[in-house]
Amino acid sequence: MAITAHDPADSLLRALGARLGDGGLVHLERLAARPPRYGQLARPLPGWLAERLVELGIDELWTHQAEAVSLVRDRRSTVVATGTASGKSLCYQLPIAEAVNDPIKPGTALALFPTKALAQDQLKGFGHLSVPNLVAATYDGDTDPEMRTWVRRNANVVLTNPEMLHCGILPHHERWATFLMRLRYVVIDELHVLRGVFGTHVGHLVRRLRRVCEAYGASPTFVFSSATIGEPARLAADVCGLPVEEVTDDGSPKGERLVAFVDPTEIGGPKAARSANQVTAGLVADLVRSGHRTLAFCRSRAGTEVVAAEVVRGHPDLAGRVRPYRGGYLAAERREIEAQLFSGQLGGVVATNALELGIDVGGLDACVLTGFPGTIASMWQQMGRAGREGQPSLSVLVAGEDQLDRYFLAHPDEVFTRAPEPAVVNLANPFVLDPHLACGAYETPLSHHDETWWGDHLHDGVHRLVLDDRLRLRQRGDRIRAYFSARGHPSSGMGLRSGSTQEVRIAFADGSLVGTVDRARACEMVHPGAIYLHQGRPHRVVSLDLVDGAAIVEPDDGREYTLARTDVDLKILSVDRTQPLGALEMGLGAVEVTSRVTGYQRREVLTGKILGHEELDLPPSHLITRGYWWVIPPEVLRAARLGDGDVPGALHAAEHAAIGILPLFTICDRWDVGGVSTPWLGDLDGPAIVIYDGHPGGAGIAELGYEFADRQLQATLDVLDRCRCRSGCPSCVQSPKCGSWNEPLDKAAAARLLRAAQLPR
Repeated sequence: MAITAHDPADSLLRALGARLGDGGLVHLERLAARPPRYGQLARPLPGWLAERLVELGIDELWTHQAEAVSLVRDRRSTVVATGTASGKSLCYQLPIAEAVNDPIKPGTALALFPTKALAQDQLKGFGHLSVPNLVAATYDGDTDPEMRTWVRRNANVVLTNPEMLHCGILPHHERWATFLMRLRYVVIDELHVLRGVFGTHVGHLVRRLRRVCEAYGASPTFVFSSATIGEPARLAADVCGLPVEEVTDDGSPKGERLVAFVDPTEIGGPKAARSANQVTAGLVADLVRSGHRTLAFCRSRAGTEVVAAEVVRGHPDLAGRVRPYRGGYLAAERREIEAQLFSGQLGGVVATNALELGIDVGGLDACVLTGFPGTIASMWQQMGRAGREGQPSLSVLVAGEDQLDRYFLAHPDEVFTRAPEPAVVNLANPFVLDPHLACGAYETPLSHHDETWWGDHLHDGVHRLVLDDRLRLRQRGDRIRAYFSARGHPSSGMGLRSGSTQEVRIAFADGSLVGTVDRARACEMVHPGAIYLHQGRPHRVVSLDLVDGAAIVEPDDGREYTLARTDVDLKILSVDRTQPLGALEMGLGAVEVTSRVTGYQRREVLTGKILGHEELDLPPSHLITRGYWWVIPPEVLRAARLGDGDVPGALHAAEHAAIGILPLFTICDRWDVGGVSTPWLGDLDGPAIVIYDGHPGGAGIAELGYEFADRQLQATLDVLDRCRCRSGCPSCVQSPKCGSWNEPLDKAAAARLLRAAQLPR
């Protein structure tokens, strides 16, 4: 596709064309600038607050701001899901400013952000608003004891994160009595990241908060802000347990945006084909050198370092003007890079999704994505970092080699017309529910009234905790209460980002901690001899002690990586739903996955060359979770012309391709799910493909997969048909996480199988 440049974005297009020449550009979309649309509040703001807005240069509110502020002031819980730089913060700042100045009963507000950096950024926003009597402060792990006391006694707007609410506020709610009895609003920012296990934890955490607030006579209104996602009101309502109004019609102005899709394999011909990292580095260099401030996103910490180094290696004059940014840096290093980016001192930053969330970086002209980030929602969130001041901007997706990247190269129109993926939580997951019920009992004893918050799940959870000696029942008259009966605080050592309460510590021989991993995944990720990456640095596992829950590692030179080989056995524990899907039979239910790591393969990092195979003797791991499946009747196998020897490779290839394409229909990552394909599964009485949730108890992914199965399998067949490889590759059927080293795989047989399934269109 040829590039033709014209004003006002011609300079951006010239930089793009200089790098790509006549090859590589698969699609270029021009999204026209749009003017602002203004709305009116249901009732005017107090005069002093309206005057303050005028002083800030805000004469009118955009339509979505006016709608959201009106709903929140009417004490109706609301989610605002609009684009980046659309002023979502003002939707809760104005009601909070009014509440703290209520002449009869001044209110307080609690704001939850997924990261400390976001809380600090929003603290500046409240400071910029600068209204009387509003005392905002952050309360997180970096807050010293003296300051924490000051915040409890003086702040009426507290900005924190879910972890601090979980272990620093709710277990000590008596200290917060005055603040909680006046709590008017609870803000939950970046709703779209509250998916799966983390979202399920936050859903229970919010119920604990509402429960404690009720004890103090308060019933707060919830305000959610989110990037564009599917069905935001449904997710918000699941998180807070209340009806939620939805505001999605974005009235903010936007500058012209150019969106380009680039295929690295088409640049310079087959002999000169470049990797996605190399193309990204070249684009960043060209854009920065032509005067365009640029942000590049990579999908891994190691990738950020590689791309940033490649920029400087190819263009030494950019040393000091382009820097990497990722998790694992010291806080002072991150703040330094952020300050240099905000001030314009840096021309470019290469980042992980640590900069995807809503930290306001104005003045960026271009954004380059190395690989599709997994979901449409994340893609627009990352691309939205550029052009936030209304200037023309360029966003470039440099495709990787996995299924989703190749799918969007073949269907670029879907990026602009496809509805964003929905996200779900699974409040019934006992591995998440039970620890929160224990925390709730510690905060104040549980009773039948708590069905208000947990419904039918309460009884089963309390029963399990009593049998586990963590709760004790006491009866007074006709009232039965459940008291926390174990030692210590139940919130201590309980993480919110994992579905498992059992973790294996990863440490050096001297005991210094490197990280942690769920017990269920330990044998796969930190088996003896495994290469474990942490913060981009390779470590070799020396030993694994599952009894003590510790993996000992040592630094490694990073010249090789390892792939575990895993034998998997799956049982169907219960069938909750079934339905026909074309000629296939489909089901959803609880499954038990038993896996045993039997060995691993060593490969060279640069070439992928196999260096050797090592045997292991490790105990099996057990995972009880949720799954959905397809049973293939004999007539489908006959119609697909599959003999007995063809079936394993066909099923395995279809399973891999289906898992790779699943994030099109639910906000998840391929690493969040697992799969089993077998020529005969006794529990289902036939050949079957099972996709299961990788988190204990399930995170809601299986339910969404079941709901969208027809579209998922149609997209899977499309990937198989369009991929130009002959026998299978990472763009269609090979998986980087396959426990059997991608053996056997039969791409052509998988395509025949799905066509024979007579999938509905």
